[in-house]
Amino acid sequence: MTEQLINLETINPIEFFGVNNTKFDILKKKFPLLKILSRGSLIKLSGKPEEVDIAKEKINLIVQYLERNGHLSENYFSRILGDDDGVIDEKVVEEPNNDILVFGQNGKIIKAKTRNQKLLVSASDKNDIIFAVGPAGTGKTYTAVALAVRALKNKSVKKIILTRPAVEAGESLGFLPGDLKEKIDPYLRPLYDALDDMLPPDKLNYYMTNRVIEVAPLAYMRGRTLDNAYIILDEAQNTTELQIKMFLTRIGPSAKAIITGDMSQVDLPKNQTSGLGKAIQILKNIDGIVHIELDGEDVVRHRLVKEIIKAYERSHQKSGDEKNNGHSTQ
Repeated sequence: MTEQLINLETINPIEFFGVNNTKFDILKKKFPLLKILSRGSLIKLSGKPEEVDIAKEKINLIVQYLERNGHLSENYFSRILGDDDGVIDEKVVEEPNNDILVFGQNGKIIKAKTRNQKLLVSASDKNDIIFAVGPAGTGKTYTAVALAVRALKNKSVKKIILTRPAVEAGESLGFLPGDLKEKIDPYLRPLYDALDDMLPPDKLNYYMTNRVIEVAPLAYMRGRTLDNAYIILDEAQNTTELQIKMFLTRIGPSAKAIITGDMSQVDLPKNQTSGLGKAIQILKNIDGIVHIELDGEDVVRHRLVKEIIKAYERSHQKSGDEKNNGHSTQ
C-alpha cells in the first residue's frame, strides 16, 4: 500500500472535478481499486504502488492540459484517462489549437477574431517587442492580455506586468479622492477587466497576491529590470518620449513586451508630445521589433463604434484639407 498527494493549485479545481463532481466520479470509476480522496486543492491516492503511479501520471496529464487550455470537457477528460486497457488518447493530450489563445471564464473561447489581431498574435511568436496601434475597440489591449495569460499558463514566462501612464483626459491624480491605490485603479480598470474575463477569481486573486500578475502605473517601472515576464504598456500614446524610452530600456533578456496605443486619443498636456509615434519611427528597422497597425475593420465592439471611428476620420481629413487649402492661399 502506498500514498501520493497531487496538488491542483495551478488550475481551477472546478474544471478538474466538474460540476457536482461529475469528472471526479469518472476518475474514481476508472480506478476502482484505489482510494481517491479530495480536500481543497489536494488529491490523495491510496492503493497498490503500480495503480497509484498510473493514476498519478494520468491526473498530471489532465493538470497539464488544463494549465494550457483552462477548460476540459467530460469527454476529453475520459479520453485522457484512457480506455479500459489503460491506453491514453495521445492526440487529445497534445492536441494544438492555434486559433485559441486561452479558455476564459466558464470555458469562454478567447482568440484573435480579425486579420490584424491575427497578425498581432503571429508577430508575438516571432518578436520580443511589438507596437500595436489603432483606435478604440480594435481589441489590441484584450489580445495583448490574452497573449500574456497564454504565456503564463504555458510557463514560458514567470509573471505578467501590466502598466499604463496615469494620465487621462487632463485629470490630475492629486484632486481625485482616496489613497494612492484608489486614485490609480480607475486608470488600470480596463486591464483588470480583461484579466477578469480570462482567469477565475480565486486564481486571479492568487496571482495578484503573490505578484505573479502585477498591475501598476508606468512610474513604478523606473529603475527596475523586467525579466522572465510578459509586459504590456497600455495607452502608450500618453507617454512622453522619455517615459517610453525608460519603459523600453527596462526589458530583460527573457521578456516580451507589447506596447498598445491610439494616436487619436492623446491626453497629454498641450506642451507635451506623445513619445509613441517617435518610438515607432526610431525603432522601425530593428530586428525583433515590429509594428502592427489596427484599424476600423478590427473593431469588435458595437457595430456603431466602427461607423463612429470612420466619421471622425472623415472629419479630421476634412479639417486637414481645409487647413492646407487655407495655408496655400496666403
